[in-house]
Amino acid sequence: MVVIKFGGTSVGAVPQIDQAARIVHSMRESKPVVVVSAMGGVTDALLQAGEAAVAGQTQQRDDKLWEIRSRHDRAINELFKNRSVVHELQDTHRAIWEEIQKVFTGVSLLREMSSRSRDLISSFGERLIVPIFARYMREMGFEAEPIDAREIIVTSEDSEFLLVDFEETRKRCQKLSKMAKSGVVPVVTGFICATPAGITTTLGRGGSDYSASIIGSSIKAEEIQIWTDVNGVMTADPRIVPDARVLDRVSYKEAAEMSYFGAKVLHPQTIMPAVDENIPIRIKNTFVPEVPGTLISAETPVHQYSVKTVTSITGMTLVSVEGRGMIGVPGVAGRVFTATARNRISVLMFSQGSSEQHISLVVNRNDGDATLKALRREFEQEIERRRIDRITSISDIAIIALVGEGIKGAPGVAARAFGVLGSANINILMIAQGSSELNLSIVARQKDAPRAVQLIHEAFELNK
Repeated sequence: MVVIKFGGTSVGAVPQIDQAARIVHSMRESKPVVVVSAMGGVTDALLQAGEAAVAGQTQQRDDKLWEIRSRHDRAINELFKNRSVVHELQDTHRAIWEEIQKVFTGVSLLREMSSRSRDLISSFGERLIVPIFARYMREMGFEAEPIDAREIIVTSEDSEFLLVDFEETRKRCQKLSKMAKSGVVPVVTGFICATPAGITTTLGRGGSDYSASIIGSSIKAEEIQIWTDVNGVMTADPRIVPDARVLDRVSYKEAAEMSYFGAKVLHPQTIMPAVDENIPIRIKNTFVPEVPGTLISAETPVHQYSVKTVTSITGMTLVSVEGRGMIGVPGVAGRVFTATARNRISVLMFSQGSSEQHISLVVNRNDGDATLKALRREFEQEIERRRIDRITSISDIAIIALVGEGIKGAPGVAARAFGVLGSANINILMIAQGSSELNLSIVARQKDAPRAVQLIHEAFELNK
């Protein structure tokens, strides 16, 4: 069995839906299980309609919902010439739209969109497209059935820290395994899931990748395929480095690092269920299916220059805590993490000088002010007693990350990177390297990030 996941761009309009269905048809001997995301842009449009409802902007809300409905109606009418099939799908959609209207009426009345309401609103994109895709598969001669993932992927009720109940999910996914083995193609809604009580939850943006991985690990698939609009995992963002190339293979660990440090191909959590069952993940381009793509597996050849990719994350803020009174005082770093965690602030990088006079951390720009306030509040007494001199921030910075299993134990990687940046007068604000030695992270001004990525890519000859 193979799990095939199509992203929003792969089912964004009729030609794309047709192309995706043909890809499944070409793999029919592999006993496919298909996972489908909402049509591109639909989830955003639903949430925009929700925000309009909260703001009391009834016309904007209705316009957004009409736009979504018209788009799906167009797809139905263009894909199916048999009017009875059109009516069948319209009946299916009518029931979903009745639910949508009730939900949005409730949000408009309360002028509030709770996390539970947000999850339910977000779920409708997948629930609208999957019946269309499954029915089109049947038009191509398949036995295909739409499956609501809320029936098979079980999660906790805490939407803030959502946990998948893998044991129960594994049991429920056997239904998919039986269908695939009997020649029926299950077409599953990506992204969405439910609590044991049936309350709709979601796996976060990009979570359809995670859905595919959860299902793949549960049915012990031979391979999980993520079909998207790029040719695979690349050595750098081609918009920054035009001669970036597709990597044939990367390891699970490398892929996890790449996704964390800005590579957009995978949802960061996607790797974990696949790793547990040692199932390879292949990234493919829906629009150029003949390209082999990138295979992500347990082991991978090491690149001749140790580094495989260079990625960047922009829109960051560097926060620094400085003071001679910190020397030898235990627990300062712990208090920094406690203060940020208390305010639900994610720390992307952390560094402390060996002199213990300086602590730096990188957070998302949107959390910059909140981080400053949280730390100044936490260390209020130390600031008054001048044990801490200052807590400051620098906005508009970027993290440039070099990733590759070959970095481990390879001498000169940092020296080569620092050398090319120094030659270009690019100032390094902070560096960090984890004990795994899979990545080397460099913090610089955001305006310097594109040039830094280009120089490092060239220095390590990643285009070869």
